[in-house]
Amino acid sequence: MADSDPSAHLHDIHKKVDELIAAYRRLKTENQALKSEADQWQQERNRLLKQNELARNKIAEMIGRLRNLEQTPHE
Repeated sequence: MADSDPSAHLHDIHKKVDELIAAYRRLKTENQALKSEADQWQQERNRLLKQNELARNKIAEMIGRLRNLEQTPHE
């Protein structure tokens, strides 16, 4: 019986362990890439939030100036 050959069974187990190690390494690399990408997206988000806040402040300042111009008596 070939199925009861310990050497073949050991070879199958060794092959499966090698496949699991390869899958682990592949997933570890993919996970690192995804974490790096997530960090980049977070940095981009922070940059855009800061840019949005600056634009909001400039607009509020312009609205304040316009209101001030409306209230100032014209000569």
